[in-house]
Amino acid sequence: MRYECRVTEETPPATVRVFIALAPPDPAKDELARELRPVYAAHPQVRWNRVEDWHITLAFLGALPVDTVPLLRPPLAALAASHPAPRVALHGGGTFDERVAWSGVAGDLDGLHRLADGVRAVVRDCGIALEDRPLRPHLTLARVRRGDHTSAGEIAARLTEFRGRPWPAERLHLVGSNAGNGPGQIRYRDIEAWPLGTASGAAAPPAHP
Repeated sequence: MRYECRVTEETPPATVRVFIALAPPDPAKDELARELRPVYAAHPQVRWNRVEDWHITLAFLGALPVDTVPLLRPPLAALAASHPAPRVALHGGGTFDERVAWSGVAGDLDGLHRLADGVRAVVRDCGIALEDRPLRPHLTLARVRRGDHTSAGEIAARLTEFRGRPWPAERLHLVGSNAGNGPGQIRYRDIEAWPLGTASGAAAPPAHP
């Protein structure tokens, strides 16, 4: 399915950093936060993402003109309504470049990739450039300072055996952030969110008893 929503106006000076994502429900976030308590205490010097901001990015759009963002709303709403909600779980952990610690995602990864492909097609149909980067489903937990070669690995190691309970990704979120606008903590806000269709029947990994 393709949508006509090309960007035609000149770029205004005001911009917002935008991405499209799924958000774990509160019980899934609480479960992961409990598992992380020991490393929270052991690594107060790292920049932890706030639990309420945890998300699984499907497409990162970068800084967009504010007037461009409304063009995404109708096609993303239509995509969400037509796409089954993938059933996933937070699962294990890892690092990127020794500086970013993350929790992995398991379950209906085929459905998750199909949804991400649909999201990226919508974005490109709106005339917005995207990096051609493969989806690696994850939830970013913390970023460490340059020169710290151990903290991210120790955080990820805590999650080696972690297997969260499965949950349906019920809504597709269009999110704005203040990243790059100052030295403080990154903050996120929903620009809008849309319900996904009926949950898919693919099984997520079993939870620990």
